[in-house]
Amino acid sequence: MRPDLVNLGELLARLGLDLGADWLKLESYFTGVAIGFILAGVLLYRWARRSGLDAGSIVDLWILMIVTGVLGARILSVIADGHFWDYVHLCTDPLEVDWPLAKKQCLEGPYDGMWDPVERVCHPAYVDCLAWAKFWKGGLTYYGGFILASVSGVLFLRREGMPVLRVVDATGWVIPLGLAWGRIGCFFNGCCFGSVTHSPLGVAFPPGSQASRSQFDGGLLSSVGLESLPVHPTQIYESILGLSVAMVCYFLVERHKRFHGQTFLAFVVLYAIGRFVEEFFRSDERGGLLGLSTSQIISLLAAAAAGALMAYVLRKRRGAGSVSLVPPGR
Repeated sequence: MRPDLVNLGELLARLGLDLGADWLKLESYFTGVAIGFILAGVLLYRWARRSGLDAGSIVDLWILMIVTGVLGARILSVIADGHFWDYVHLCTDPLEVDWPLAKKQCLEGPYDGMWDPVERVCHPAYVDCLAWAKFWKGGLTYYGGFILASVSGVLFLRREGMPVLRVVDATGWVIPLGLAWGRIGCFFNGCCFGSVTHSPLGVAFPPGSQASRSQFDGGLLSSVGLESLPVHPTQIYESILGLSVAMVCYFLVERHKRFHGQTFLAFVVLYAIGRFVEEFFRSDERGGLLGLSTSQIISLLAAAAAGALMAYVLRKRRGAGSVSLVPPGR
């Protein structure tokens, strides 16, 4: 676990130049997400040029999807991940927010909190009405970003008069590839961790990590100041899932698709199935209903809708006697 990939402030301070550490941090989570976004943009741009499409419009689409994707991912995270009232109280009354930290951790950076000796709990020592918006510290829910970015992207493509389904198919292998990088950032940040396991795949996170706090709350650890019990590296599982889905969609589905839009639908179905299974191995707070997590519920709906639509189109086209549903020069 390495939440800060590089801390230029600390390096400069050691050289006698103290410019403050906070704003000079290169956080692992943000770095992983940023690499994913950049990789997706470069691949889409190269694909657009090879396909004879307006590459400038594709760049505009990429920027739009970054903004709306982050916005949607953050909104769903704040609403569904179980910390909504913590964000509210951080703005109105920080004493209502409890941080499960030991006294020493509470009073030191990066928390610099306020210790309650009676309740033996840590509280934030400051008001922060913008905590909900600090996505670079973690807290992005994939499906929120996927839904909002997809809607805004389709509307943009229609307005620009571009071939919507052709472009959408390209995102079917670009999005999971970018997601694979984002989950590596999650791993280094220590979020999105899995349940306790005694298998060789288990990974222990350091004292004070999110996994340690969760296990302390669950009675598995006597203190958050202890290293976590080994947990499933679900971030790596999903990174492998994203890479696998991208390869299947690009090398198999895209090259043999029967209609425009099929690659994207295949991506939705494959990722949703994998995500549904992977969620059973996760242990972080992320909200849910009827014993299923928020992402599992959305995965079921997404897989059912995309799978039904794909089957309907194929059946309809087959009934019409089409030999090839994708025109030359796809």
